[in-house]
Amino acid sequence: MGREFVEIFDEWAHSYDASVSGEDPEYRDVFEGYETILSEVAKRVSGTVIEFGTGTGNLTAKLIEAGNSVIGIEPNTKMRQVTADRFPATKIIDGDLLQFNVATENIDAIVSSYVFHHLTDEEKGEALRTYAQLLPTNGKVVFADTAFITEDAKKDQIIKERNRGFHNVADDLLREYYTTIPILTKLFDDAGFQVSFLKMNDFVWLMDATKK
Repeated sequence: MGREFVEIFDEWAHSYDASVSGEDPEYRDVFEGYETILSEVAKRVSGTVIEFGTGTGNLTAKLIEAGNSVIGIEPNTKMRQVTADRFPATKIIDGDLLQFNVATENIDAIVSSYVFHHLTDEEKGEALRTYAQLLPTNGKVVFADTAFITEDAKKDQIIKERNRGFHNVADDLLREYYTTIPILTKLFDDAGFQVSFLKMNDFVWLMDATKK
């Protein structure tokens, strides 16, 4: 359920912002256009928004600036504290993509950035069915995350990163559950969403889904 990766972020909590800003050359392509990606997610939703995996609060900031009411859900204690310190008036709670409690609040949209790959494809489907139950008709799920057109494209990317000496990126692509656009399309459709995809950089796609 993604919790197996939580401890990785203990060490990344204090250097994450440097990575996303391009200071780490190994992850520069992964986070290319980072601010644009976050802005694109934020501008596609409105109202009361659940954000999964707040991290250090970068997407949270854009959601709040746009006038949304944000419920942040973050499983890593250190990351959660960073976001809570940045936005003391915002509810930031312990939870993950599958295990969370937002009481009886009316939810208009669900967002995340660089998070959905922590779930297996089966878990992704389970999560999307849960979100469909939370959202009203025309409610939105907007995710930005690494995905690939095909499995062969993923394998080619891993080879490319190895050849560049970017072994941490290659290891990430092998370790976590990065999937393909056709699989994601079916998972969203089966859960009752109409979804479109927009490629944001060599790694990241924007997934914009509306509940039917």
